[in-house]
Amino acid sequence: MKARSASQTLEELGKFFPIVALTGPRQVGKTTLARLQFPEKPYVSLENPDLREQAQTDPRGFLARYTDGAILDEIQRVPELFSYLQQIVDENRTPGRFVLTGSHQFGLRSKISQSLAGRVGLVHLLPFSTSEWHGADLPNLDDLLFRGLFPPVLDREIPPHVWFPQYVATYVERDVREILSIKDLGAFSRFVRLCAARSGQLLNLSSLAADCGITHNTAKSWIDVLEASYLIVQLRPWHENFGKRLIKTPKIYLTDTGLLCWMLRIESAEHLATHAQRGAIFENWVVMESLKRARNRGAEPNLYFWRDQAGHEIDLLKVEGDHLHAIEIKSGATVPKDAFKGLAYFQELSGDRLSSRTLIHGGDGSYKQSGIDVRSWKDEAARG
Repeated sequence: MKARSASQTLEELGKFFPIVALTGPRQVGKTTLARLQFPEKPYVSLENPDLREQAQTDPRGFLARYTDGAILDEIQRVPELFSYLQQIVDENRTPGRFVLTGSHQFGLRSKISQSLAGRVGLVHLLPFSTSEWHGADLPNLDDLLFRGLFPPVLDREIPPHVWFPQYVATYVERDVREILSIKDLGAFSRFVRLCAARSGQLLNLSSLAADCGITHNTAKSWIDVLEASYLIVQLRPWHENFGKRLIKTPKIYLTDTGLLCWMLRIESAEHLATHAQRGAIFENWVVMESLKRARNRGAEPNLYFWRDQAGHEIDLLKVEGDHLHAIEIKSGATVPKDAFKGLAYFQELSGDRLSSRTLIHGGDGSYKQSGIDVRSWKDEAARG
C-alpha cells in the first residue's frame, strides 16, 4: 500500500476528536487506510449482512461489544448507530475512539451534522494524487490521464476498460438505488456520460435534462447525487464584482481522469493524445490535484473559477483570506503568447489582491515570464 498524504491528517484528528470519519468514493482505499492507521482497533464491516442486522436490531448492545472503540466500515448502512455513538462518546471522550468510513456524503455527513457535530474530525479521501502514487517516476502525461489514479487500476494493474465498467455498474446498482428511487437506471447512466462530456464546462441543467429526456428538477437531484457520491465535483464561480457582470453557474469535473476517459469512450493513451477533449481532461486533472492537496490536509479547498459575461476567464482561483492566486491551464506542450491574456486582464482588475499568477502547461519546462510562474505539469504533479 502506497503511503497516503491523508494519514498524517487522520493521526492529528485522532488526537483531538473521539470520532474520526473517513469518507470518499468507493474503491479509493478508505478501509485500507483506516486499518493501517489504527491497527489496534477491531474492524467491523457493516456491508456484512449478519453484522448489519445485529447493529440494526440492537444498536446499543452491538456497540457495547466495542468499549474501547472500533473501525465501523460503511456506517451509513446503519444510520441507527449515530445517536447511540453520540451518547457513548459524550460519556467518554477518549480521543480517536471510533473510526467511521462511508462512501457517500448523504448518509454520513447528514448524520454527522445531526448527531455528531463537534465530536468528529472529518477527512475526505479521494483517488491517489499523482505524487502519492508515482512520486518522481512520472509516466507519459497521456498515459497518466488515461489510466487515472484509482488504486485498483494502478495497484492491481487492471486495464481501465475492464475495471471502470464494473465500478460504474456497481455504483449505479447500489449507491444510486440506495439514495434515490430511480426506476430507469439506463437514463441515469446516460446522464452520467452526458456530465462527463461536459467536464470543465458550465453546468447547464436545462440542456442536460433535455438531452437525457428528464425534467429540470430531476436533473438537479441527480447532480446532487453524483456530487454526494463523489463521482463529480462542482467548481463554484467566484462572485466578487470588479465592476463586471459575472457568470454565476458552477462548472463540473469528474473525480478521476481515467473514469472520465472511459466515459468519453477513449480507448488508449494514444487515442487521448489526439482527442478533442484532451484539453478538458488535462484541466480536470489540474483541478483535482489542487482539490486533493487541500482534502489530504483536512482543509477547505477554497477553489473557484472566475468568468465574466464578456468571456474573460481564470480557470482556477485559489482564495486565501484577502489574497488571490490565479491559475491558467493549457494542455499543450508549448505555451502560445496569447495564453497570458487572461492572467494579465485579471491582474488589472484585482490589483494588489492578486498574490500570484501561474500558468500550468502540458510541456516540460518551468520558468518565469513577465511575473507569471509558468509551470510544467511535472512540477505541478510533484507538489504533493
